[in-house]
Amino acid sequence: MIKLVNIKKLALFSLPILLLTPEAQSQSKLTEDIRLNQVGFYPSGPKTAVVVDAPSDKFYVIKENLKDTVFTGQLTPGVIWEHSKENVSKADFSKFKTPGTYRVFVPKLGYSFPFEIQEKVLLPVAKGSIRGYYYQRASIDLTPEHAGKWARPAGHPDNKVMVHGSAATATRPEKFEISSPRGWYDAGDYNKYIVNSGISTYTLLFIYEQFPKFADTVKLNIPESKNNVPDLLDEILWNVRWMLTMQDEDGGVYHKLTNPSFDGYIMPADAKAPRYVVQKGTAASLDFAAVTAQASRVFAKYKKEFPGLSDSLKNAAVKAYAWAKKNPNIEYRQTTLNQKFQPGIRTGEYGDTKFEDEFQWAAIELFVTTGKGAYFEESKLEYSLAQTPSIPDWASVSTLGLYTIAQNKSKLAEFENINPDVITGKIVSLANKYKENAEKSAYGTAMGTSGGDFRWGSNSIAANQGVLLIQAYLLTKDKNYLDAAQSNMDYLLGRNATGYCFLTGFGSKKVMHPHTRPSEADGIEDPVPGLLAGGPNPGQEDKADCPGSVYTSTAHAKSYIDHKCSYASNEIAINWNAPFVYLSFALEALRGK
Repeated sequence: MIKLVNIKKLALFSLPILLLTPEAQSQSKLTEDIRLNQVGFYPSGPKTAVVVDAPSDKFYVIKENLKDTVFTGQLTPGVIWEHSKENVSKADFSKFKTPGTYRVFVPKLGYSFPFEIQEKVLLPVAKGSIRGYYYQRASIDLTPEHAGKWARPAGHPDNKVMVHGSAATATRPEKFEISSPRGWYDAGDYNKYIVNSGISTYTLLFIYEQFPKFADTVKLNIPESKNNVPDLLDEILWNVRWMLTMQDEDGGVYHKLTNPSFDGYIMPADAKAPRYVVQKGTAASLDFAAVTAQASRVFAKYKKEFPGLSDSLKNAAVKAYAWAKKNPNIEYRQTTLNQKFQPGIRTGEYGDTKFEDEFQWAAIELFVTTGKGAYFEESKLEYSLAQTPSIPDWASVSTLGLYTIAQNKSKLAEFENINPDVITGKIVSLANKYKENAEKSAYGTAMGTSGGDFRWGSNSIAANQGVLLIQAYLLTKDKNYLDAAQSNMDYLLGRNATGYCFLTGFGSKKVMHPHTRPSEADGIEDPVPGLLAGGPNPGQEDKADCPGSVYTSTAHAKSYIDHKCSYASNEIAINWNAPFVYLSFALEALRGK
C-alpha cells in the first residue's frame, strides 16, 4: 500500500510537500495510462491530465525527482469516452501555478511522462512547427547551419518544368519549358500543389495579420533571418514566390507541379523524374487569387525590402480571379485527363467539383485588399451567411472568407444589407459546439464532437477547431473559447487516446517514423522535427500497404500506427501543419509572457 509522509508545508495554497516512502517509490513506474500534454502548461492556464482505468480516486503532482509532492487533487469519476472505448477520469491541477518540471502520479498506477509549467512554454513548439516548412523547401540546399543533422543537398531545381498536354496553349505548347522553383513539398511526396498551398499559405499569413507584434519577435534560424523581415514571412514567401510562377500568361493557374508518379523512398537530390505543370483549373486559380490578394496586403508593409512585390501579387490575384470568372467550372479530374494525355499523372489529385466557396473566399480577399465594393458584392456573402459554416479544409474554404471579413468588419460600413454582427455570430455559433464539447468530453477536449472528427488528417481537424476557437475568443474575449483551443493543443501534444505527442521532435512518446520521404531515406534515426503526423484514422486505407504492421485498434481515436508505410495515419502535410502553427503561435501570443 502506498503511504505519503508529510515533510513540510508549502506556502502556495497551504498544501503540504509530501515525500513518497521507499515502499511507494518501489511501486512507482512510468505509465502511459496517464495522458497529458508532454510539453507543458502556462502557469495561468488550464492543466488537465486524463487517467485510464484509474485504481485510485486521488492524484498527485510530483517533482521530477519522483519524491516531492506539490499538489494533491481528486480524480473525476470514470466515464467511457465513446471514441476510444476507454474508462477515463480527469485530473485537473489548474490551480497549481509554480514553474518547474513535474509528473502526475496516481497510486497503484504510476507516474506520467514529464511536463513543464512555465511562461512561453509553447514557444519552442511554435518555432519548431513553422521551421518544419524550412525542411520541406524545394530548390535549395539545407545547410548544417540551419538544418543541423538534417542538412541535405537541394532537390528539384524545377527550372525546366514541362507543360503537360492538359495545360498546353498556343503560346505554351506541350513540353514547353517554364521555370517554377522554390515552394514546399506538399506532404510525404515531392510534388507541389496549388490547391493545398492555398489554405496552408492563407493560414500562415493569417498569423501575421492577427498577431504581427508577436510574429516580429520569433527568430527561426533560416537563411533569411538576418534581413529586416519577420522570419515567419520569409518562410511563407518561399512558397508564395513559387505560387506566382504557376500562373499562365492568360491569368489561369496550373493545378500542380508534379512527377507523373510518386517517387520512391529517396532523397530530394536523387529524385530526377521529369516534372510537369498540369491543367489550369477553377479551384487552383481561385485559391491562388485569394492567397496572392492576402499576401499583397501583408507584404505592402515591406515595399522597401521587396520592391514591387505587393503590386505584383495584387495584379496576379486580379488576373487569376478574372480568368476563373471566364472559366467557372473547370474541374481537375485526373482519371479523365489520363485518358486523353500522356504521360498519365498518378500523384495527389486534390479534385473539387463545387467552386462557390472558392469564389466567395477569393472575392472577399480581393475586396479587403483593393477596397473595391464590386468584389464584395460578387462574394455573395449573404448566401454563405444563410448556411451553417464548417471547419475549413482544402476543399471547403468559405469559412476562411468569414475569418477575413470578421477581421476587417470596418470595411463593411457601406453595405447596409450586411450586419457585421451576423458574421461574428456565425463564427461564434460554430465555435460554441466545440467549446461545449471541451467542457463535457471525457477527455476534456474540443476534438471529438463526433466520430467524423477522426478521419484522414484528423490532427489537422483538431488544429483547425483550435483556429476557429481562437477567432471566437478574439471576437468575444470569452476565456472559455481560449481554454477550449488550449484543450486541442493538449490533445495534439499527448492528451489523446494513443498517448503520442504528434509533433515530431517533441514530447516523450514521440512520433519516430512519419510517412515522409526525407525522413525515410536520410539514414538518421530521428525524423525531421516540427512536422505534425496525420493522426487517428479508422478508415485505415493503407492497411494493405503496411506489411508486418498492424493497427492495434479499430476504435476511432486509437486507430493510428507510427510506421513509415502508414500514409493514412502517419503522413505529414503542409495543410495539416499550418493550423497547428497558427494555434501554437496564437496561444503563445495570448498566454505567453
